[in-house]
Amino acid sequence: MQRKRTPAAGGAPQYPIESVDNALRLILLLGERQELRLSDAASYLGVATSTAHRILAMLVWRGFVRQNPQTKIYEPGAALTTVAFSVLRQMDLPGLAQPILEEVSSSARETSHLGMLEGDQIRFLAASEPDIAVRVASRLGKNLPAHCTSTGKALLAELTQEQLRVIYPTEKLPGVTEFSIRSRSELESQLAEIRERGFAVNREESEEGVGSMAMAVPSDVRPHVAINIAAPVFRLTDEKVEEFSKTLSTAVGRLVALIG
Repeated sequence: MQRKRTPAAGGAPQYPIESVDNALRLILLLGERQELRLSDAASYLGVATSTAHRILAMLVWRGFVRQNPQTKIYEPGAALTTVAFSVLRQMDLPGLAQPILEEVSSSARETSHLGMLEGDQIRFLAASEPDIAVRVASRLGKNLPAHCTSTGKALLAELTQEQLRVIYPTEKLPGVTEFSIRSRSELESQLAEIRERGFAVNREESEEGVGSMAMAVPSDVRPHVAINIAAPVFRLTDEKVEEFSKTLSTAVGRLVALIG
């Protein structure tokens, strides 16, 4: 009996399944575009819109894709974030970033973090604390509302308005402290400023007495993360913000060189 040949790595499978291939192609396309209309999906796959709709509906059901109820545009779903974190663990992004964070922390004499957007939350993947008595404690492994942190705002500023409104479908936003942003319109205003200056600042929005500033890697770099410097708010003066922005720019550049 003749054995079946194993496909060469990178070659087409011996028994391709068109529907599976089309679903995977849409996932890859969403990784590039971040948003997709039904007509675009049908055109890209070369199938009828009814066929594209069935494929997208299955991806929505499994959480790989979500659909904006207002615009009907499809975007990456939570399941893709889970996959992304699995990839991060395998490539050890926290390990790659750790020496950079330690250099930032040593230079700034403040705590630094690496964070990633996960829905409307920011997750801190790595951290470094300076060897001084009064410092911000590491938030490694913690999740916080993205709109209440500099790291989250730096990453939210990289999104389109449509993408932002999928995450925040209503005008009212929950707060953590009395200084937290509590409306989507205020958030959008701040994000416009962040795009102009290239970094985000948080003053007691997630914790009283704590301030921070953050800078994201460019939006075309994956995985999409940001580096922050967190300090007691009384130490985060305008002069320090200017100084730290240069420190973060250098750190982000080094990280991009490793993962870009």
